[in-house]
Amino acid sequence: MTVKRILVVEHEANAGVGLVGERILAAGIDLVRVGPDAGAPIPGRADGFDGVVVLGGTTGPTDDERAAWLPRVRELIADCLQSEVPLLGICLGAQMLAVVAGGTVGRARRGAEIGLSGLELTDSAAADSLLHDLPSPLRALQWHSLEVHDLPANSVSLCTSDRCPNQAFRVGPAAWGLQFHLEASAATAEAWAESDSDDLRAAGYLPEHVIDPMRENEDDLRRVWSEVADRWIGLV
Repeated sequence: MTVKRILVVEHEANAGVGLVGERILAAGIDLVRVGPDAGAPIPGRADGFDGVVVLGGTTGPTDDERAAWLPRVRELIADCLQSEVPLLGICLGAQMLAVVAGGTVGRARRGAEIGLSGLELTDSAAADSLLHDLPSPLRALQWHSLEVHDLPANSVSLCTSDRCPNQAFRVGPAAWGLQFHLEASAATAEAWAESDSDDLRAAGYLPEHVIDPMRENEDDLRRVWSEVADRWIGLV
């Protein structure tokens, strides 16, 4: 029996695959990390892989002068869309998916969204392979100052929030973009709060505003988002 392989594009070392990676390994699937800090080049095609995860980062989806590898990631996403290789884009990965598929991304209209926040599924989510029948209230860690302004023409809106209308969407049959961080744990929030402490304060937050709610709700978050990760892995 051939072992499945999932490619994980990691833009920055402290923005790893987290819970999603745990679930991939638990399913007995090989996880291959690529990216500048992973020390492995990013392929422009998904050949040889059964699924692709594109993670978050501090750049925008077209900030090629800051991150020279972004054109290759966009090329990889385009190949996934064409070949219908299951794709999961998280935060920056979701924004890159939107741009590649013909949508637009810009500054978050209501300012940076940081910390544990509520989400609301759209009616279309009821029939979605990943987001159907999730419990309410639904929450996840947010950490973004950009957002998808216009979804691609061939996409389906799956999740929204008061601060960000395009929290989750599907493009075609097998590509999902999630603005929120389903992969994140309380430890993730602690690491990001430490590395982004100045930006946090500039946005009116203290580290404990982000860390404490993640600690208090970690069991519930892990249960819900493990199920969603497992659903995506099931498609792979």
